[in-house]
Amino acid sequence: MTRAEPADAAMGVDAAGVAQAEERVLALASTSRDATLIRSVLTGAGIQIHICERLLELCAETAAGASALLLPEEAMDDCARLEELLAHQPSWSDLPVLLLTGQGADSPRVAHALAKLGNVTLIERPTRVAALVSAVRTALRARSRQYQIRKHLTDEQQAAEALREASRRKDEFLAMLAHELRNPLAPIRNSLHLLREAGDDLLATATIRAQMERQVDIIVRLVDDLLEVHRITRGQIGLRLETVDLARVLDNAVETCRPAIELGGHELSLCLPSEPLLVEADPLRLAQVFSNLLNNAAKYTDRGGRIAVTAEREADGVRVSMRDTGIGIRPEMLTRVFEMFTQADGARDRAPGGLGIGLSLVRHLVDMHGGRVEAQSDGPGRGSEFIVHLPLATAAAAQAAPAALPGGPAAVHPDPRDGGVPQSVLVVDDNRDAADSLAMLLRFHAASVHVAYSGADALELLARHRPTVALLDIGMPQMSGYELAARIRSRPELQSLVLIALTGWGQDDDRRRSREAGFDHHLVKPVDPRTLQTLLGSLRRQSQAAS
Repeated sequence: MTRAEPADAAMGVDAAGVAQAEERVLALASTSRDATLIRSVLTGAGIQIHICERLLELCAETAAGASALLLPEEAMDDCARLEELLAHQPSWSDLPVLLLTGQGADSPRVAHALAKLGNVTLIERPTRVAALVSAVRTALRARSRQYQIRKHLTDEQQAAEALREASRRKDEFLAMLAHELRNPLAPIRNSLHLLREAGDDLLATATIRAQMERQVDIIVRLVDDLLEVHRITRGQIGLRLETVDLARVLDNAVETCRPAIELGGHELSLCLPSEPLLVEADPLRLAQVFSNLLNNAAKYTDRGGRIAVTAEREADGVRVSMRDTGIGIRPEMLTRVFEMFTQADGARDRAPGGLGIGLSLVRHLVDMHGGRVEAQSDGPGRGSEFIVHLPLATAAAAQAAPAALPGGPAAVHPDPRDGGVPQSVLVVDDNRDAADSLAMLLRFHAASVHVAYSGADALELLARHRPTVALLDIGMPQMSGYELAARIRSRPELQSLVLIALTGWGQDDDRRRSREAGFDHHLVKPVDPRTLQTLLGSLRRQSQAAS
């Protein structure tokens, strides 16, 4: 707080009180008659006026807020405190001072005021009412513009601070992302070296392959989480709502997290009411909410801890509590834990392997279901509780059938009954390692695999060969996968070729563009080989049935 700024912190006034104080004119009257006259004139003109009996009082009120000061020149006899106050104004402030003087306005007092008080306007006595009111209103307009400048400077300062905070959090996130990606990349690199050393040791190679699969799964999960939160925060996903029993959703979440809970040796208790709690929800997304909370409880609780899940009815909704005996949360972090890329103190040391986006996902998904989520904790080392509040399904929703799933290409899930792939496959990718490794994988199952590293090479190959399926990367230079697919579809002799986009681009808009370009399916890298085999096997059976 500067000397000429509102002393709201010191005086205990609220924002409304500060704003009101800043609009007033402070006047120091020589006599009670002058005070009555000034109050009558300015109040009659609609101007807020506060009369001070002594200069010390006027200084104190100025510190609380004022738009202008109205003083008699006699006040200059002892104005050191006022001079100090005005000398320490912030950069935006130049508080108007209206000085009532004797005729001629050439006294030493006036000269001193002009030299020491800054923004001084002289008003000779006796003063006409209109002249006084006009001078005061001019001062108030000038002060109003100063307040506008202050707001502009404050907004700029807040924006700059927000940019600094965003930059700091971005740097922290990039460092965290690099750390979390290096963690699985290190054992993958070690495993590749071990594979060269293992030779024909089948047991060793099997162990190494399992390690590599686990680490690749970690990387895929990190990337999927990033894309998931991006889509949710931009409103690019919708919910497939149906009326479900909350107990079924919680059971699914518990089963998903049971390995992590058992690995930590935790004791899990589940308390559900005997009556069904029906909610209108996307069961997969809601299970994702509770899975994230349970995984956090398992990760951030010392071995042998306790986790309690309780669901109960409240008013016209349901309340689900997940309490643990873990590391706890500081009070000032209870709301911040739901912010993107935020982790509580000690979280990373206790449970590395996350980017601090799980709780942000939880909050967004709960909001999308019309609910809210809150965090509670008695402090570090004293456990945490996350509480999800959800509305109960309406009677009409409880009677309605589950919502139909939207049409269009969907994710392909492995089916152990599927087997075999089409006899001829074309792989197109400008990343040679990606193209060659996929071709090697397919050659275990397909009779013929052709590889092209550009769109132009692919068109040349298609002029000589007639594969039944083409796997095309989208983000290729010179000729993108979209353009290549459009060119293929423009050729009558290639109309039966099944086109599969195999790409790192997986947003809804990317899938729409691939459909429009002529693709039949859209898979996102890195695709699970079993998923790809399932799709290709299905295409082969369709081809055999058609022939």
